Amino acid sequence: MNGLDGAVALVTGASRGIGAATASALHRQGANVIVHYGSQAGPAHRLASELGRATHVVGGDLTDPAQLERVWAEALAWHGRVDALVNNAGGWIPSPLDDKQAWNDGWSLNLALNLTAPAELCRLAIGHFRQRGGGIIVNVTSRSAHRGDDAGHLAYGAAKAGLLALTKGIARGCGRDGILAYAIAPGWVATDLAAGQLTAEMAAGMPLGEPTPPEDVAELIAFLASGRCRHATGSTVDITGADYVR
Repeated sequence: MNGLDGAVALVTGASRGIGAATASALHRQGANVIVHYGSQAGPAHRLASELGRATHVVGGDLTDPAQLERVWAEALAWHGRVDALVNNAGGWIPSPLDDKQAWNDGWSLNLALNLTAPAELCRLAIGHFRQRGGGIIVNVTSRSAHRGDDAGHLAYGAAKAGLLALTKGIARGCGRDGILAYAIAPGWVATDLAAGQLTAEMAAGMPLGEPTPPEDVAELIAFLASGRCRHATGSTVDITGADYVR
Protein backbone atom coordinates (compact mmCIF):
# COMPACT_ATOMS: atom_id res chain seq x y z
CA MET A 1 0.00 0.00 0.00
CA ASN A 2 1.34 3.42 -0.94
CA GLY A 3 -1.07 6.16 0.05
CA LEU A 4 -4.41 6.07 1.83
CA ASP A 5 -6.79 6.88 -1.01
CA GLY A 6 -9.27 4.00 -1.10
CA ALA A 7 -7.51 2.04 1.66
CA VAL A 8 -9.57 0.40 4.40
CA ALA A 9 -8.37 1.15 7.94
CA LEU A 10 -9.62 -0.20 11.26
CA VAL A 11 -9.01 2.14 14.21
CA THR A 12 -9.76 0.71 17.65
CA GLY A 13 -10.87 2.99 20.44
CA ALA A 14 -11.87 5.62 17.90
CA SER A 15 -14.74 7.22 19.78
CA ARG A 16 -12.53 9.88 21.39
CA GLY A 17 -9.00 11.18 21.94
CA ILE A 18 -6.18 9.84 19.78
CA GLY A 19 -8.47 7.32 18.12
CA ALA A 20 -11.03 9.89 17.00
CA ALA A 21 -8.30 12.20 15.73
CA THR A 22 -6.70 9.28 13.86
CA ALA A 23 -9.98 8.24 12.25
CA SER A 24 -10.44 11.85 11.10
CA ALA A 25 -6.90 12.10 9.72
CA LEU A 26 -7.16 8.82 7.82
CA HIS A 27 -10.56 9.78 6.40
CA ARG A 28 -9.32 13.20 5.36
CA GLN A 29 -6.54 11.50 3.39
CA GLY A 30 -8.96 9.30 1.49
CA ALA A 31 -9.25 6.15 3.58
CA ASN A 32 -12.38 4.17 4.27
CA VAL A 33 -12.41 4.15 8.07
CA ILE A 34 -13.86 1.61 10.47
CA VAL A 35 -14.57 3.45 13.73
CA HIS A 36 -14.41 1.02 16.63
CA TYR A 37 -15.71 1.79 20.11
CA GLY A 38 -15.74 -0.19 23.32
CA SER A 39 -18.53 1.46 25.35
CA GLN A 40 -18.88 4.96 23.89
CA ALA A 41 -21.41 4.27 21.13
CA GLY A 42 -22.77 7.81 20.99
CA PRO A 43 -19.46 9.60 20.33
CA ALA A 44 -18.45 6.94 17.79
CA HIS A 45 -21.63 7.36 15.77
CA ARG A 46 -21.42 11.16 16.02
CA LEU A 47 -17.87 11.04 14.67
CA ALA A 48 -18.92 8.82 11.77
CA SER A 49 -21.81 11.18 11.05
CA GLU A 50 -19.47 14.18 11.04
CA LEU A 51 -17.03 12.46 8.71
CA GLY A 52 -19.81 11.32 6.40
CA ARG A 53 -19.45 8.65 3.75
CA ALA A 54 -16.67 6.05 3.77
CA THR A 55 -17.08 5.34 7.49
CA HIS A 56 -18.39 2.27 9.29
CA VAL A 57 -18.97 1.88 13.03
CA VAL A 58 -18.37 -1.34 14.96
CA GLY A 59 -18.67 -1.81 18.71
CA GLY A 60 -17.33 -4.43 21.06
CA ASP A 61 -15.37 -5.07 24.22
CA LEU A 62 -11.95 -6.14 23.00
CA THR A 63 -11.17 -7.88 26.29
CA ASP A 64 -13.92 -10.38 25.44
CA PRO A 65 -12.49 -12.84 22.86
CA ALA A 66 -15.89 -13.47 21.26
CA GLN A 67 -16.60 -9.75 20.86
CA LEU A 68 -13.11 -9.14 19.51
CA GLU A 69 -13.57 -11.78 16.82
CA ARG A 70 -16.92 -10.24 15.90
CA VAL A 71 -15.36 -6.78 15.64
CA TRP A 72 -12.72 -8.13 13.25
CA ALA A 73 -15.29 -10.08 11.23
CA GLU A 74 -17.54 -7.03 10.87
CA ALA A 75 -14.61 -4.83 9.90
CA LEU A 76 -13.53 -7.35 7.28
CA ALA A 77 -17.03 -7.75 5.89
CA TRP A 78 -17.52 -4.06 5.17
CA HIS A 79 -15.28 -3.95 2.07
CA GLY A 80 -14.02 -7.51 2.10
CA ARG A 81 -10.60 -6.44 3.27
CA VAL A 82 -8.61 -4.40 5.78
CA ASP A 83 -5.42 -2.70 4.62
CA ALA A 84 -4.31 -1.07 7.86
CA LEU A 85 -4.90 -1.88 11.52
CA VAL A 86 -4.42 0.85 14.13
CA ASN A 87 -4.40 -0.63 17.64
CA ASN A 88 -5.22 2.45 19.66
CA ALA A 89 -7.69 1.15 22.26
CA GLY A 90 -6.17 1.00 25.71
CA GLY A 91 -6.41 2.31 29.23
CA TRP A 92 -4.21 3.66 32.03
CA ILE A 93 -5.51 1.18 34.58
CA PRO A 94 -4.10 1.31 38.12
CA SER A 95 -2.42 -1.67 39.81
CA PRO A 96 -1.79 -0.44 43.37
CA LEU A 97 0.94 -2.19 45.29
CA ASP A 98 -0.72 -2.04 48.69
CA ASP A 99 -3.95 -3.84 47.77
CA LYS A 100 -3.48 -7.43 46.62
CA GLN A 101 -6.91 -7.77 45.01
CA ALA A 102 -6.64 -4.43 43.21
CA TRP A 103 -3.08 -5.37 42.17
CA ASN A 104 -4.25 -8.66 40.68
CA ASP A 105 -7.24 -7.03 39.00
CA GLY A 106 -5.03 -4.27 37.61
CA TRP A 107 -2.64 -6.75 36.08
CA SER A 108 -5.46 -8.80 34.56
CA LEU A 109 -7.19 -5.75 33.07
CA ASN A 110 -4.01 -4.11 31.81
CA LEU A 111 -2.78 -7.25 30.12
CA ALA A 112 -6.20 -7.98 28.62
CA LEU A 113 -6.79 -4.51 27.17
CA ASN A 114 -3.29 -3.17 26.53
CA LEU A 115 -1.56 -6.33 25.31
CA THR A 116 -3.68 -9.44 24.71
CA ALA A 117 -6.43 -7.69 22.74
CA PRO A 118 -4.11 -5.82 20.33
CA ALA A 119 -1.98 -8.96 20.02
CA GLU A 120 -5.00 -10.99 18.93
CA LEU A 121 -6.04 -8.33 16.42
CA CYS A 122 -2.48 -8.37 15.10
CA ARG A 123 -2.69 -12.15 14.73
CA LEU A 124 -5.95 -11.91 12.79
CA ALA A 125 -4.59 -9.09 10.65
CA ILE A 126 -1.39 -10.98 9.84
CA GLY A 127 -3.38 -13.97 8.60
CA HIS A 128 -5.47 -11.67 6.40
CA PHE A 129 -2.48 -9.67 5.18
CA ARG A 130 -0.60 -12.81 4.20
CA GLN A 131 -3.48 -13.79 1.92
CA ARG A 132 -3.54 -10.33 0.35
CA GLY A 133 0.21 -9.85 -0.05
CA GLY A 134 0.73 -7.34 2.72
CA GLY A 135 -0.71 -4.76 5.07
CA ILE A 136 0.20 -2.31 7.80
CA ILE A 137 -0.08 -2.38 11.59
CA VAL A 138 0.39 0.67 13.81
CA ASN A 139 0.36 -0.01 17.55
CA VAL A 140 -0.07 2.81 20.04
CA THR A 141 2.20 2.09 22.99
CA SER A 142 3.49 4.67 25.47
CA ARG A 143 6.65 6.29 26.75
CA SER A 144 5.97 4.03 29.75
CA ALA A 145 7.06 1.14 27.53
CA HIS A 146 10.58 2.60 27.66
CA ARG A 147 10.90 4.15 31.08
CA GLY A 148 8.26 2.28 33.10
CA ASP A 149 5.35 3.96 34.84
CA ASP A 150 4.73 5.13 38.40
CA ALA A 151 4.34 2.76 41.34
CA GLY A 152 0.57 2.74 41.00
CA HIS A 153 0.62 1.77 37.31
CA LEU A 154 3.40 -0.80 37.02
CA ALA A 155 1.18 -3.21 35.10
CA TYR A 156 0.36 -0.56 32.50
CA GLY A 157 4.03 0.07 31.72
CA ALA A 158 4.72 -3.66 31.52
CA ALA A 159 1.78 -4.27 29.17
CA LYS A 160 2.79 -1.41 26.88
CA ALA A 161 6.37 -2.71 26.83
CA GLY A 162 4.98 -6.07 25.72
CA LEU A 163 3.07 -4.37 22.90
CA LEU A 164 6.26 -2.62 21.84
CA ALA A 165 8.16 -5.92 21.71
CA LEU A 166 5.29 -7.51 19.78
CA THR A 167 5.47 -4.76 17.17
CA LYS A 168 9.19 -5.28 16.66
CA GLY A 169 8.72 -9.02 16.37
CA ILE A 170 6.01 -8.64 13.73
CA ALA A 171 8.19 -6.31 11.70
CA ARG A 172 11.11 -8.74 11.83
CA GLY A 173 9.14 -11.92 11.37
CA CYS A 174 6.56 -10.85 8.80
CA GLY A 175 8.38 -8.34 6.61
CA ARG A 176 8.87 -10.89 3.82
CA ASP A 177 5.08 -11.25 3.71
CA GLY A 178 4.77 -7.56 2.88
CA ILE A 179 3.59 -6.74 6.41
CA LEU A 180 4.85 -3.51 7.97
CA ALA A 181 4.58 -2.78 11.70
CA TYR A 182 5.23 0.43 13.59
CA ALA A 183 4.84 1.61 17.18
CA ILE A 184 3.93 5.07 18.40
CA ALA A 185 4.99 6.02 21.94
CA PRO A 186 3.16 9.14 23.14
CA GLY A 187 3.71 10.88 26.44
CA TRP A 188 1.05 13.17 27.87
CA VAL A 189 -1.62 13.79 25.24
CA ALA A 190 -4.36 16.40 25.58
CA THR A 191 -7.26 13.98 26.01
CA ASP A 192 -9.99 13.69 28.63
CA LEU A 193 -7.81 11.16 30.50
CA ALA A 194 -4.97 13.67 30.76
CA ALA A 195 -7.38 16.41 31.86
CA GLY A 196 -7.99 14.52 35.08
CA GLN A 197 -4.31 13.86 35.80
CA LEU A 198 -2.25 16.68 34.28
CA THR A 199 -2.05 19.94 36.22
CA ALA A 200 -1.50 23.34 34.62
CA GLU A 201 1.86 23.53 36.40
CA MET A 202 2.91 20.18 34.91
CA ALA A 203 1.91 21.31 31.43
CA ALA A 204 3.72 24.62 31.78
CA GLY A 205 6.90 22.76 32.71
CA MET A 206 6.95 20.78 29.47
CA PRO A 207 9.43 21.87 26.77
CA LEU A 208 6.63 23.03 24.45
CA GLY A 209 4.52 24.30 27.33
CA GLU A 210 1.64 21.93 26.64
CA PRO A 211 0.77 18.25 26.30
CA THR A 212 0.81 16.76 22.81
CA PRO A 213 -2.35 17.50 20.77
CA PRO A 214 -4.05 14.26 19.69
CA GLU A 215 -4.02 15.59 16.13
CA ASP A 216 -0.21 15.48 16.11
CA VAL A 217 -0.28 11.81 17.06
CA ALA A 218 -2.96 11.15 14.46
CA GLU A 219 -0.97 12.73 11.62
CA LEU A 220 2.01 10.53 12.48
CA ILE A 221 -0.15 7.40 12.54
CA ALA A 222 -1.72 8.32 9.21
CA PHE A 223 1.69 8.81 7.62
CA LEU A 224 2.92 5.41 8.78
CA ALA A 225 -0.36 3.75 7.78
CA SER A 226 0.03 5.14 4.26
CA GLY A 227 2.97 2.86 3.48
CA ARG A 228 5.11 5.75 2.32
CA CYS A 229 8.00 4.84 4.60
CA ARG A 230 8.39 1.07 4.28
CA HIS A 231 11.91 0.83 5.62
CA ALA A 232 10.92 2.42 8.91
CA THR A 233 9.11 -0.81 9.73
CA GLY A 234 9.95 -2.03 13.22
CA SER A 235 10.58 1.51 14.42
CA THR A 236 9.11 3.15 17.49
CA VAL A 237 8.38 6.85 17.07
CA ASP A 238 8.30 8.87 20.28
CA ILE A 239 5.88 11.78 20.29
CA THR A 240 6.16 13.57 23.61
CA GLY A 241 6.98 17.20 22.75
CA ALA A 242 10.50 16.43 24.05
CA ASP A 243 9.03 15.86 27.52
CA TYR A 244 10.72 12.46 27.40
CA VAL A 245 13.70 12.01 25.11
CA ARG A 246 15.64 8.75 24.70
